[in-house]
Amino acid sequence: MFGFKKKKATNELLAPTNGEVVELSETNDPVFSTGAMGQGFGLGPTDGTIYAPVTGKITLVAETKHAIGFETTDGLQVLVHLGIDTVELKGKGFDLPVTAGQEVNAQDKLGTMDLEQIKTAGYQTTVLTVITNSSDLDLNLNVTTGMTTAGQAVTVIEKK
Repeated sequence: MFGFKKKKATNELLAPTNGEVVELSETNDPVFSTGAMGQGFGLGPTDGTIYAPVTGKITLVAETKHAIGFETTDGLQVLVHLGIDTVELKGKGFDLPVTAGQEVNAQDKLGTMDLEQIKTAGYQTTVLTVITNSSDLDLNLNVTTGMTTAGQAVTVIEKK
């Protein structure tokens, strides 16, 4: 009646890269696999191109380029963590030319991670995607496991 647009709720997370989606509990990082960082999924990448899993604002690009945070207009706080313990690489193997404060659309290219360089350095390349405030928002995520392509919906987000 008044022409106000209702905020569209974010009801899915997209795969940030190509690869195999696994339950978060099956990943080799106890901080993530126990759900301490929130609900989400792991993804064993088959290539190193990284895309935005949601539409929103980038709130964090780690100095070491191994993690990117987002906030959607409806308040979801999403973290994409590139690899396990890759903070120790101090940015080597990552090219993320995005910045905090930047607005992105789901499926926008964010940058790349060099899978071979990361593996050669002795680290796992699993990409972890979590909603860090999922317990605060009382959310439940239903994850579709198996092979996927970047931009494909791999979770359905529901209110408990």
